[in-house]
Amino acid sequence: MSNVAASMPMAEKARALAPVVWLLGKVQSGKTSIVRELTHADNAEIGSGFRACTRTARVFDFPKESPIIRFLDTRGLGEAAYDPQEDIGFCEGRSHLVLAVVKALDLEQQAVLDVLRAIKKRHPEWPVVVAQTSLHEGYAPAQRHVLPYPFATTPAPGLRADDPLMRALEHQRRLFRGLPGGHALTFVPIDFTQAGDGFDPIGYGREALIEALIAAAPAAVAAALSALPPAHGDSGTSKSNAHIFGFALAAGASDALPLGGAIAVPVVQAAMLRRLAELHGAQWDKRAYAEFAGALGTVTLVRAASAFGVRQLVKLMPVYGQTAGAATAAAASFAVTYAMGKAANHFLAARKQGRSSEAIAAVYQAALREAFRLAKERNVGAGAAGAGS
Repeated sequence: MSNVAASMPMAEKARALAPVVWLLGKVQSGKTSIVRELTHADNAEIGSGFRACTRTARVFDFPKESPIIRFLDTRGLGEAAYDPQEDIGFCEGRSHLVLAVVKALDLEQQAVLDVLRAIKKRHPEWPVVVAQTSLHEGYAPAQRHVLPYPFATTPAPGLRADDPLMRALEHQRRLFRGLPGGHALTFVPIDFTQAGDGFDPIGYGREALIEALIAAAPAAVAAALSALPPAHGDSGTSKSNAHIFGFALAAGASDALPLGGAIAVPVVQAAMLRRLAELHGAQWDKRAYAEFAGALGTVTLVRAASAFGVRQLVKLMPVYGQTAGAATAAAASFAVTYAMGKAANHFLAARKQGRSSEAIAAVYQAALREAFRLAKERNVGAGAAGAGS
C-alpha cells in the first residue's frame, strides 16, 4: 500500500471525528491570522489548505494528514443572498464552537450579528467566543502593547475607559450582548501580527484566546485545542502533540470494524512515526528502531501486541463484538497509538540532543493513562464505532 493510499482513508477517518471551530467574521477581520497563530502553519500552508465544503464556506484541517480540529470559514458573509442554514447544517451533529471575529475599530457588525441570531435561534446552546482583533489600529502613535496582557480583568489595568480603542471595544460588546443569550458570550481582545510589524509579542492575547475557547467549548473541542502547538518551543516538540493526537484518533477510527484494525492501525502508527521523525529532522533506520524498542522495554511491547490481538478477536463476537467490543478496541487503539507517539517524540528529541532515553518506558506508561482519560472525554470508542458502521 502506498503512502498516499494509506493517508487518504486515515485522514478521512480522523476528519469524521474532528470537532469544528466555526470562524464567523467579515473579510479581512483576522480569521486567517487566528488560524496561523493557533496552528503555527505558514501563510502558504493555510492558503493551500482551505478547501470548499459548502457553497459558501471552506474548511481548514489541522494537521492535514490526520486532523484533530477543523476551522470552518464562511466566505459569503455580508452578501445579500447569503443563507447560513447550509453552514449551520455542516456543523450540526459535531462537537463545535463558534468564534466570531471582529476588527476592534469596525463598529458595523450587522452581517455577523444576523448570522449569529440565525445560529442562536436554531441552536441556543452553541457556545460563542468573540475575538476583537487588530488592536494596534486603535493605538496612538508610538504606542505599543500593554504588558502584561490587561484584558483578563475589568477594568483593564493600564488602559483608560475613555480611550477611543476601549470605547470601540465596549460598543462592540453591547452589540453582541443584544443577542439571545448574549450575556454568556466571552470577549477576547487580541492582536496577531507578523515579525517586522513592530509589535511584541506578535501573538498578543494568544493564551487568553485559547483559555477562553477551552472554557467555552465542549469537551471534544477543548481536548483538541489543548493539543495545539504552544506559543514557543522547539519546532519538532511543539508541533508534535497535535499530530500525535490526530494519528491516535485515526487509529481509533480504523479499529471500528472486525479485524479492520489488524491492518489499518499499524499503517497509521507507521505513518505517525515517519511524521514525527520529519518534525524532528530525523529519520528512522534499523538502529533507531532497535534503540526505540529497547528503550520501551520488552514487557511493554509484548503487552501492547498481545492486547491488540485480543481486541481484534473480541470484535468477532456476535452482538457484543460489534458494539461494546468495537468501542473498547477503538479506545484502546487510540490510547496505545497516543502513548507510542508520546514515547517516540520523547525518544527522537533525546536522540537528537544526545541525551539518554532511559525514561521512554515511563513516558509511555504515563501517556497511556492520559490517553484513556482523553478517550473517555472524546468518546473515542463510540465515535469510531459509529464511523465504522
